[in-house]
Amino acid sequence: MSSPSSRWSKRSLAAQAMGHVDPVTKAVVMPIHVATTYIRDEDNAYSSGYVYGRPDNATTREAEAVLAMLEEAEAGALLFSSGMAAATAVFQALNPGDHIVASKVMYWALRSWLMTEATRWGLGVDFVETDDLDALRAAVMPGRTKLVWIETPSNPLWTITDIAAAAEIAHAAGAQLAVDSTTASPIHTRPLSLGADIVMHAATKVLNGHSDVIAGALAGRKADDFWQKIVSIRKMGGAVLGPFEAYLLMRGMRTLHVRTAAQAKSAMALAERLSAHPKVARVLYPGLPQHPGHDVAARQMENGFGYMLSIQLTDGEAAAVKTAARVGLWKRATSLGGVESLIEHRASIEGPGTPCPPDLLRLSTGLEDPDDLFADLDAALRSA
Repeated sequence: MSSPSSRWSKRSLAAQAMGHVDPVTKAVVMPIHVATTYIRDEDNAYSSGYVYGRPDNATTREAEAVLAMLEEAEAGALLFSSGMAAATAVFQALNPGDHIVASKVMYWALRSWLMTEATRWGLGVDFVETDDLDALRAAVMPGRTKLVWIETPSNPLWTITDIAAAAEIAHAAGAQLAVDSTTASPIHTRPLSLGADIVMHAATKVLNGHSDVIAGALAGRKADDFWQKIVSIRKMGGAVLGPFEAYLLMRGMRTLHVRTAAQAKSAMALAERLSAHPKVARVLYPGLPQHPGHDVAARQMENGFGYMLSIQLTDGEAAAVKTAARVGLWKRATSLGGVESLIEHRASIEGPGTPCPPDLLRLSTGLEDPDDLFADLDAALRSA
């Protein structure tokens, strides 16, 4: 791979996949390396740097380099077979007896894992509203809390946590700060530059952007002992992303800047129009001035406020379910960040114990015409 030049912007470097040119064919698109084993040197060493396919892969390394560049990650980036594999690797790097403080509103599957499986690892977990810095400060136990995990914007209420302030609180207690930045993307927020130690992405979502890859990612601010534990966990557990998936993810990241810019613009337009809709009681989107976290979001986000928003309906849960059933252009499906717009009644999906209001619909804005998206949703709202 050719060395990236400081002359070029991140957008330019991502568009050209760091300027990679295949040394054999001179192709501008990287090959997919599917080999599982590699020739040893005569002295049994591996001068190529590759040993076996379970812990490492050349195509995966290429995609990791692009993500590390985007996140300004000194320690580099690690790609995993799923977002959950990436997230749980961070918690598995802790020791029994360690304490975790995590966002109360967060990705539901990870919250469920922390409520059940984390205790089997001997970990203590407390959930707090991390956008409330006083509550966060009160929950952290100096000397015992080893990890503060925040998600911002948080799914599906899109609350905003002040990353720089959270980092200060975590570090004062001797803890690491990890940020799930899936719904922000490195185009909108760079947590490591704000003081976070680790940033996590469900790369299935907007990093890939085409709803055809399951992947997860971590990027580290520094290669300290904790980061090295995570590297070892992925290596020993064999959770590395496969070469074909890494190739597709790389394809997605090459268009990340233009996709996220268009999606954020459409999300903002929809949020503004839906705020005046008679069937919508509340719009949750950090780009709106009335959003409680707008000022913090404006300070730590750039290039827009993301592609996700939620609406709460004036006629309650039944109307929300019916609205999701009556859209045509929007697709009624789980996930987010793809080029197609998705709608979902999250309370039904998450089930008992969810912090998600029953009258809420989660919207992931894609690349369709925003006027068409509004017209489709407007018709469904009125008919419901």
